[in-house]
Amino acid sequence: MTSTKTRPVAGGRTTHERRITTALFAAGLATFATMYSAQALLPSLSAAFGATPAHAALAVSLTTGVVALAIIPVSALSSRFGRTRVMTVSAVSSAVIGVLLPFSPTLDVLLTGRALQGLTLAGVPAVAMAYLAEEIGPDGLGAAMGVYIAGTTFGGLAGRVIPAFTLSVASWRWAEATISIAAAVCTVWFVRGLPPSRSFVARPAGIRTVLGDLAAQLRHRGLLTLFALIFVLIGGFVSLYNFLGYRLTRPPFELPEAVAGLVFVLYLAGSAAAAITGRVADRVGRLRVLATAVAIMAVGLAMTIPDNLVTLVIGMSLCTAGFFGAHTVAGAWVGAMANGNRGAASSLYLFAFYLGSSIIGGAGGIAYVHYGWPGLVLGVAVLLVIAAILVGTLTIHAKSRSGAEQMTVGI
Repeated sequence: MTSTKTRPVAGGRTTHERRITTALFAAGLATFATMYSAQALLPSLSAAFGATPAHAALAVSLTTGVVALAIIPVSALSSRFGRTRVMTVSAVSSAVIGVLLPFSPTLDVLLTGRALQGLTLAGVPAVAMAYLAEEIGPDGLGAAMGVYIAGTTFGGLAGRVIPAFTLSVASWRWAEATISIAAAVCTVWFVRGLPPSRSFVARPAGIRTVLGDLAAQLRHRGLLTLFALIFVLIGGFVSLYNFLGYRLTRPPFELPEAVAGLVFVLYLAGSAAAAITGRVADRVGRLRVLATAVAIMAVGLAMTIPDNLVTLVIGMSLCTAGFFGAHTVAGAWVGAMANGNRGAASSLYLFAFYLGSSIIGGAGGIAYVHYGWPGLVLGVAVLLVIAAILVGTLTIHAKSRSGAEQMTVGI
């Protein structure tokens, strides 16, 4: 008689796997709604506190920067104390901080709170990819990763659109409170639905073990290329969205903040791309899908240059779909390519992800303040050229590895 825990369900997945993907979808919602909730508030924060765009953007960059710094230590803790325990503590603590943020009396206090929130948030993204790689079979990993990343895109969408709508009737404080409460609800959903690990094996969390695991992954050229790829892609992507609100609320568009916030609905394109590309990559190959995703981002970027709202919306849709498609493929590929401790590989990937979001996303403000949207687009275009070179490097690596395997078989 088939156990309830392993009974197949629609699509060939087991009940256990379905519970995992559903819970991590909720985790993605909560984490990314929290992480990027300040992005839609940036013009309001500038107005409320008399801050420049670059200063206000720290409300996003500080959070993602601290997440990047905490990713590796938290991943090491999860190897010692368990994936599910670390994710649960992380999600609950970040939800509590989020509820307190609307009471910040000054911008500096708000920025400090956002930095602390980044520290607590790190546990979910640091562990989720490793947890999926351990618990989901290789045949379904791409699809499961796509569901998780779809959750992050829906979370990113909610984190931007809900505050934007709230701004039409209330201050930034109420907007932040609204999204914080929504994230807390998703956290409860995640914690109640997350099944315990079945394939997790505890590992020592000593400094030597951690550094040894990280060094083993850093010696892998393919992984290094994927880390560099996501660093430049997320940096360019976040830069565009960080300063898109400023562009839309100023001439020649001059849209109300609530209407400008609707542009974040374009994140639905990312959700669709994440859900689709994982399955497509499983069938036609990761390299082909990855190259296509970068090309789509480049086409979309070019379409954002004219001062035309229709082409701007289409262009940002393509940038969003291309980025999340590339992120889905690269994230799943890290889990499949890793040697030994997958958690170490995933943590390095996410370190590059959030570091790129923080450093490049913040630096984009300098380009925007001095050279406007064309200057920002030029900077992102340079990043996409680097991304194309890195995809070419992955192609060479894959061919050389395939050739080595064929020689081994021949011997």
